[in-house]
Amino acid sequence: MLRKYSNHRTQSDNVKLGALTAFSAGMVNVASVTVFFAFTSNITGYYAVLAQEISKGNWYQGAVVLLWVLLFFIGSFLSNFVIIQGKGRWSQYISHAIPVILEFLSILFVGIYLDIFYENSLKETEILVGALLFAMGLQNGLTASISNSVVKTTHLTGLTTDLAILVSMFSKRENRHNKALVDKFHLLLTIMVAYVAGGLFGGVGYLYLENGTFYLTCAILLIIALYDFYKIGRIKRIFERRNKEVVPV
Repeated sequence: MLRKYSNHRTQSDNVKLGALTAFSAGMVNVASVTVFFAFTSNITGYYAVLAQEISKGNWYQGAVVLLWVLLFFIGSFLSNFVIIQGKGRWSQYISHAIPVILEFLSILFVGIYLDIFYENSLKETEILVGALLFAMGLQNGLTASISNSVVKTTHLTGLTTDLAILVSMFSKRENRHNKALVDKFHLLLTIMVAYVAGGLFGGVGYLYLENGTFYLTCAILLIIALYDFYKIGRIKRIFERRNKEVVPV
C-alpha cells in the first residue's frame, strides 16, 4: 500500500490504501464530533467559521480556527515534504510510512490525554481538535502525494462531485466499457463506502469503547504502516527460498 509511488501504483494498491485510510478518517471524524462537537477530517466549514468570527470581531476564536486550518495545512505539507526529501536518503517505503507513524502518534496522544488528563476545558478541547486536524492533514497529504492525487480520503465533497460526473458519463455506452473510468468509479465508491462505514463503526464503537475508539483507529494505522513491511519480508523469503532451490549446473 505504501511502498509504490505515483504511476507505479496499481488499482489494487489504491483501493486498499483508500479503503483503510477512509475508514480511519470516518472513525476519527465521528468520534471527534461525539467528544468535542467538532469535525476534524476536513476544514471546508472552518474557512466559513473563520470569516464569521473575524466579521464579528471575535479575534481569539478566529485565531483558534486559523490555527486549526494551519495545522491541517502543516500536516499535509509535512507528508509531502518527508516524501520529497526522503528520495535518495532512505527507502520509498520508509518515506511513506513516516507520515502514517506521525498520524498514529497524534491520534494516540489524543486518546491517552482523554483517558488520563482531560478535564473538559475549552482550551484542552481546542488543542486536541488541533491535534486531530494535524493528523488528518498528514493522512490526506500522504494519500494524495503517493497516488498522484488519485486517493484523497479525509473528506467527501470533491469525491461526491467526481462520482456524480462519472455516473453522468456512464450514460454513454462507450464510457461504461472504459477501464480507466470504471476503475476510478470503483475506487471512489470504495472510499465513500469505507468512510461512511468508519463513521458508523466509530459512532457505535464509542458507545462501548468510549476513548478506546481512538486506540482502535491507531490499530488500523499500524496495519497500514506494517502491511508493506510484512509483504516485503514475505517476498524476500520467497526469493531466498527459490535461490536455494536452484541447482547449480
